[in-house]
Amino acid sequence: MVKWGLRMKRNERCEKNLAVLLRPLKLPSFVTSYEELAQQAEHDGWTHTEYLRRLVELETSERQRRRIERLSRSSGLPEDKTLGALKTEKLPAKVRRQLPALCEGGFVHRAENVLAFGLPGRGKTHLLAAIGHELVQQGYAVLFTPAYRLVQRLLAAKRDLLLDRELKRLDAYDAVILDDLGYVQQDREEMEVLFTFLSERYERRSVMITSNLVFSQWDQIFKNPMTTMAAIDRLVHHAIILEMAGPSIREEEAKNSRRGNGDGRAHTQEATT
Repeated sequence: MVKWGLRMKRNERCEKNLAVLLRPLKLPSFVTSYEELAQQAEHDGWTHTEYLRRLVELETSERQRRRIERLSRSSGLPEDKTLGALKTEKLPAKVRRQLPALCEGGFVHRAENVLAFGLPGRGKTHLLAAIGHELVQQGYAVLFTPAYRLVQRLLAAKRDLLLDRELKRLDAYDAVILDDLGYVQQDREEMEVLFTFLSERYERRSVMITSNLVFSQWDQIFKNPMTTMAAIDRLVHHAIILEMAGPSIREEEAKNSRRGNGDGRAHTQEATT
């Protein structure tokens, strides 16, 4: 009994020491799970290697889960514009065929751009946001921002003589989604910071853009013809272009909603007469 008691106390001291030793290593899953897994290992007859492998797998899985949570929070992606909510049957056939490969993220690894063009209401924003959500799930750092907001952010940094630092912060994102580039009304300073941003990411990081304006109309954005040509050249050199043709998805949904409300009122009138 005395020996057994001494052994128990020694085991308790070892467990406390192990917990203390693990904390500086920042292995929270080890700390919370090593005792439970040790009991399972003893019960199931695991080898020491198997026990260690299970702990490492658990720690790796939890780290990935926490990383994805952080990336999702910092992405700015619209929560409702996911792949599951995307009405893929409304997309042009060619875009539907391209979508699975885009969601895999190979273009990000290759530092390619994705450019979605189309009239308002064609689903450009939802499409790129949905791809962005899928990229986050694979561990890519993504930033979703309206184009005008990014331009204002860069302008403020330039005025504070912090443009280089701001560009470095943006460089931490594997893909930046600029929504509604066509709505940016540029003066000279705004044009310059946007062009600087695109040039900094050229062949290094991916840019994903939605625009109502085709390339021939981009002089409305950059004003200067040479700058317009240079911006287009950098974006298109390594790019996947998505042409969002077809009818307006928003208009169709609005019509269906009005039709549904009308049917509902008609049924109500019939029921009360």
